[in-house]
This record gives sequence, C-alpha cells and structure tokens, in this order.
Amino acid sequence: MKIMAKIKKGKSAYDAALDYLTPKDRTQREIEIYLDGENYSEIEIINTVERLKNSGLIDDARYAENFIESRLNTKPVSKRRLMQQLEEHFIGQDIVADALTRIDEGMEYDNARRVADKFYRQFSKLEEEERLKRVGLRLSARGYDYDCIKQIIGMLRERGELDND
Repeated sequence: MKIMAKIKKGKSAYDAALDYLTPKDRTQREIEIYLDGENYSEIEIINTVERLKNSGLIDDARYAENFIESRLNTKPVSKRRLMQQLEEHFIGQDIVADALTRIDEGMEYDNARRVADKFYRQFSKLEEEERLKRVGLRLSARGYDYDCIKQIIGMLRERGELDND
C-alpha cells in the first residue's frame, strides 16, 4: 500500500527527504530511517543521503553544534544530558564528543547556576530547606552531577542567609 502511495505521489527519495528536512534540521541517520520507512530502496537512500551531504543540507557536526547552542540558550542542561540527547538523534560519539568540547567546567557551573536561580525564584513561597531541596532535584533532573549541585546549593544557602541578615 505504501509503495503504491509513493508511485502515486511520484516523489523521488530526494524529494521526500527534502520534505522531511523542511520543518527542522535532521541527522543523517534520521533521514535514512525516514526514507526506509517510506519504502525507498537501499541504493536510493544511500544516493539521496550522499546528495544531501554534498549539498550541505545534512551535516551531523553542524546539527550537534546547533543543538547544543539551542539547548543551552533555551533550557540549559548538563553536558552529560546533552550527550544523551544527541545520541538519541543517532549522532556518532566522536561527533558528539567534539561538539561538547566547547563546554568547559566553568560553563557547566554557570548553566547550573542559571537553572538554580530560576527555580529558586519559582519556589520562593516554600520554606528555605524545601526550596533548596527542590532546586537540587531540578538540577539533578537536568543531569548535573552531585558535586556541582552541592556547590550551587551551598551558594544559594549562603545567599539566603545574607538576605535574611
């Protein structure tokens, strides 16, 4: 039935891939999976992916860099969580590792602090210990490690004590 739909539409694998790319950037493997699901032959998929790569329409390294930048600007998460999310998009570990090199320890801490500040403000109606506990849980959910969370909570605790003086 799907094969008939493809013939009826008259779309080449390349046209189908372009339609799939239009709403948002995709990884090479996402394109391959999509085209396979649309019942294109292996040779059509290989040729289409090569054509898209040669024209610069798919580039997993660029995808990883844009993904990281977008995530850090909109909803900061830890380096570890970014790695997991990129792997879910079928990006190779070497590309992921290379893209993540721009995030150093200081940047990781600054991102965690921004997240903590946001949630600390949101939980302002709670008692201080519950507030700090919830901030810690939010940081943990975003993949920050124990040492980073401990440091951030300590900073918030000190700041809270200064505000109460």
